[in-house]
Amino acid sequence: MVIEITDGCYMEIINFKGKAQPDPYIIKDEGFFYIYCTGTDGIYCYKSERLSSDWQYVGMVLSVEGQTAYWAPSVIKVDGKFYMYYSSVSIAETKPHMQRIKVAVSDTPCGKFDFVKDLLPPFSIDAHVVENETGMYIFYSVNDYEAVKAGTYIVVDKMIDPFTVKGEPKAVVKPTIEEEIFAKDRFKKGQDWFTIEGAFYFKKDGVHYCIYSANSYLKPTYHLGYAYSEDQSDELNKITFVKNSPDKYSPLLCSNDKEISTGHCSMIEDNGEMYLVYHGRDVNSDLSADDRTARICKLIVKNKKLFVTER
Repeated sequence: MVIEITDGCYMEIINFKGKAQPDPYIIKDEGFFYIYCTGTDGIYCYKSERLSSDWQYVGMVLSVEGQTAYWAPSVIKVDGKFYMYYSSVSIAETKPHMQRIKVAVSDTPCGKFDFVKDLLPPFSIDAHVVENETGMYIFYSVNDYEAVKAGTYIVVDKMIDPFTVKGEPKAVVKPTIEEEIFAKDRFKKGQDWFTIEGAFYFKKDGVHYCIYSANSYLKPTYHLGYAYSEDQSDELNKITFVKNSPDKYSPLLCSNDKEISTGHCSMIEDNGEMYLVYHGRDVNSDLSADDRTARICKLIVKNKKLFVTER
């Protein structure tokens, strides 16, 4: 497959004037690709028969009265139904970090998705729900205010069914380096706030991988990293992940001379190749508006390491 260049930034795959695609999550069903995106008033969807071009704007596929800031949708098909995991917050909420993960369901990938229930307590964001022969699991991010490197990090928990989490989260990826700082003096003077978020899990050639985003989506330094595990178990809440580079800045994907703020990805396989779909901004962005758009690059697994190409 050849990745085509569209108008605008080098690697944009969805180019609708005036529309952003933060936190793009991609699935394929019945010959069509679907991308779901963060929105202020709901979750938005795009659809295409081709991975690299010809995307159509489907519209809003989820919105709940009284809620705002719909973040990071993740969609999985189970027994013919489509389950969406996302976070949002009450319009009336004034406290920070009150986002909580919720679940909605639809009979079709284009929705509309119907809200079912709150799945997790605040603060919980950036769900990735996966299923293997041992059951369903949810990767997501929570806060630790008392850690030496206080901030947001990724955990995993087993799910009893699509609407119920076991309630025994295990840490997957925690912050370890200065490049993962979201902001200095956040919440209290002298405290650096670190952020590891946006988990995306997959298994390839017997190795478990968890790609994550680090730093701040508001900054040009937002980037992707990854952790891995060679544990032979598929009980994802019982294995231990290790960062690819725990003590040194070695991003999987970061800003270059064409795009900045690159992060929050999902992955899709097509014709035997693996592709990351992520958001980024054009290099000339002044960061004043939410101009994050969906972009694509090829993902390579070689010698148990991850690399990106065709970017």
